[in-house]
Amino acid sequence: MATASRSVFLLMVNGQVESAQFPEYDDLYCKYCFVYGQDWAPTAGLEEGISQITSKSQDVRQALVWNFPIDVTFKSTNPYGWPQIVLSVYGPDVFGNDVVRGYGAMHVPFSPGRHKRTIPMFVPESTSKLQKFTSWFMGRRPEYTDPKVVAQGEGREVTRVRSQGFVTLLFNVVTKDMRKLGYDTGPSDTQGVSGPSPPQSFPQ
Repeated sequence: MATASRSVFLLMVNGQVESAQFPEYDDLYCKYCFVYGQDWAPTAGLEEGISQITSKSQDVRQALVWNFPIDVTFKSTNPYGWPQIVLSVYGPDVFGNDVVRGYGAMHVPFSPGRHKRTIPMFVPESTSKLQKFTSWFMGRRPEYTDPKVVAQGEGREVTRVRSQGFVTLLFNVVTKDMRKLGYDTGPSDTQGVSGPSPPQSFPQ
């Protein structure tokens, strides 16, 4: 049992879904969830959440500010399947229906420390003008039944998408006991100090 406990490392992630830029839209909210490999398991915190609805700021940036907290801890025996965060942004259309305004995903930063990342978002596109008109008229825009498909890539190449908006995230990343398993994540394995890029054996 002692040998098994030494083979486990921890990844602690907190921060926030800070803000977004969607020039064409207002009154948006954001959902997040994590996607990770089979060797990973959450041990504390929340692996998914939904923010409040926010309106654009009145300054020149016209940012949508959520400051919605993220706080989760994972354990794993293997860095393969390193967690990704998947974001989905929704808001009302002209008929008052909630429709998707953007999807995006990225890996949690590999190195400990504080990180700020801006994720480009996209939406699926109808494949024909008739479908576009029908989806607009019926108030049903193309969207994924499971947003986690955004992080998997399988089948994504056959989906037409259009870039739309950006979401900014803040991460505070702390790892524990990775060095014992031979993974160098930086000068400190427990302090959350920024380090160099991860080794090439880490998954992409």
